[in-house]
Amino acid sequence: MVAVMVLGVAAGCGETDEAPPVASVAVTLSKSAAALGSPIDMTYKFEVAQGQALDGKYRVFMHLLDSDGVLRWADDHEPSVPTTAWKAGEPVEYTRTSFIPVVPYLGDATIRVGLYRADATDTRAPLSGPDPQGRSYKVATLALLPQSENIFVVYRSGSHPSEFAPENPAREWWWTKKEVVANFKNPKKDATLYLEYDARPDLFDQPQVVNVYLGSQSVATFAADNKDPLLRRIPLRADVLGTSDMAELRLVVEPSFVPSAIGAGQDIRELGIRVYHLFVNPS
Repeated sequence: MVAVMVLGVAAGCGETDEAPPVASVAVTLSKSAAALGSPIDMTYKFEVAQGQALDGKYRVFMHLLDSDGVLRWADDHEPSVPTTAWKAGEPVEYTRTSFIPVVPYLGDATIRVGLYRADATDTRAPLSGPDPQGRSYKVATLALLPQSENIFVVYRSGSHPSEFAPENPAREWWWTKKEVVANFKNPKKDATLYLEYDARPDLFDQPQVVNVYLGSQSVATFAADNKDPLLRRIPLRADVLGTSDMAELRLVVEPSFVPSAIGAGQDIRELGIRVYHLFVNPS
């Protein structure tokens, strides 16, 4: 379904483009190969050409295509600065951290990027970039590796079953209880815990507090004061991970809540925070 929608956006853009480019586009990846399900940083850079300007509000599209040109991942988003404020001589550069979806494909993939109008027309902007096709530009390649390359986290207790958004089945999350206990294979070197989550600060006078532990040692404490998904990077030092083959991770949320008990819906489960991604990434 996604691929069909993308082809619809591109319709009418396949002919020779004689319009002058309004800006240049480039993307830098934090790695050239990455396992399915793992995080990757993408740094986007746009620079308006002299004497040019964007004629409206545009969104950025990022399409990852397999070797047959099949769309495997799309990450359309708003740029860090609205295109209506872009000016020549003032480059717009920002980095997005995304988790590569688990798709049925391994091998070299092409990343193509462009701009399209954020209105009913879906008109794409002519840009200056490598290998232009239908006003999309081949900015990078990425080798997709098996998900087995990742460190798997096994939840022993405190996690509710996964849920999905009806309008976007690719968006998955799970709720914690008051305390989550999990294990993972110890990389025995410095690592980073990626935790993407949101919370319900609207239900509390003071935000919930999240404590993150490796074994019995606290490695992070923060207030869960965000209603929108937020990604945190928490350092896991090798000396704290220790020398055991397995490491224990705990998330403790104070306080937890039961929605039905506080007039916030019919849910009778004990809830802490909502987790979209929890990923251990060795340095």
